[in-house]
Amino acid sequence: MKGKVVIITTGGTIAMITDPVSGASIPAQGINKHVANIKGLDEIADVEHIEFSNIPSPYINPDTMWKLSRLVYKTLSRDDVTGVVITHGTDTLEETAYFLDLTVNSEKPVVCTAAMRNIDEMGTDGPRNVLASVRVVLNSLAIGMGTTVCLNEEIHAAREVTKTYTSNVATFDSPGHGPLGIVDEDTVIFFRKPLLRATFNVERIENRVALVKTFTGDDGSILKSLPELGYKGVVLESFGRGNVPVEVYHVVKYLIEERGMPVIITSRCFKGRVLGVYGYIGGGKSLADIGAIFAQELSSMKARIKLMIVMGITDNREEIERLFRLPLKGV
Repeated sequence: MKGKVVIITTGGTIAMITDPVSGASIPAQGINKHVANIKGLDEIADVEHIEFSNIPSPYINPDTMWKLSRLVYKTLSRDDVTGVVITHGTDTLEETAYFLDLTVNSEKPVVCTAAMRNIDEMGTDGPRNVLASVRVVLNSLAIGMGTTVCLNEEIHAAREVTKTYTSNVATFDSPGHGPLGIVDEDTVIFFRKPLLRATFNVERIENRVALVKTFTGDDGSILKSLPELGYKGVVLESFGRGNVPVEVYHVVKYLIEERGMPVIITSRCFKGRVLGVYGYIGGGKSLADIGAIFAQELSSMKARIKLMIVMGITDNREEIERLFRLPLKGV
């Protein structure tokens, strides 16, 4: 018997066409069903289509991710379903994929895919990406891998993958890690398994989490305004190993000690870990000493996703730090 794969479509370039008047890419009504009805799919799987939305990925927000997560979990809970493929726009795909990886507590495969070219463009990559993603779901080695991202014949871990090129079809990469595997025609080959995963059972998320990038000459005024704007937590993208200007250090101290706000430290470098190595004021160690939490090697976007989920569990700084350090699933 062929396995049942549910394709959940959300929109994005994979479901867009070129407007004949403006020449711009626009969402097209009815295209999602064609995304789920690609030639050759019915030969390898029993496919079911659910249209979740038909929107560009910049319109995706945390509430949308939460609703999608609940739909995916409900779908995977069905005995007849082998796994799920989600089509999505590329701009925010890595955030949605990581959100699902953290919140969908199932061993069944979840594969996110997309396209860099409209469905009506020459050399469109959408149909091939969908077909490859279905093949990944049907592979027994995909069980327990969590949420993965499959484009351009490469399989990436949701925790590690990022969009690296604005327009090239080979845009998704996992800097410092590499792909989990590849899809070579009709064969799925896994090279490794993601080990640093955590899955959280949550009933809510905290939407009001900011992401601020520090810069040379930063006086911390943007950061300091966050409580008045209603934000409950912040991810601060720092320099190098986790270092900031001295003025920013004092604002971080204020946010932690006087406003009780969790401050997560990431790096603008796309490879390597943040760590409290430097002891000068504003250095990583000085931030750690006042209670800033280091996101290990998570990107700033992924750290924000994780903080929203963790703050749905607790607002205690020590507990938030413990949950950020968790390398294993099943929490």
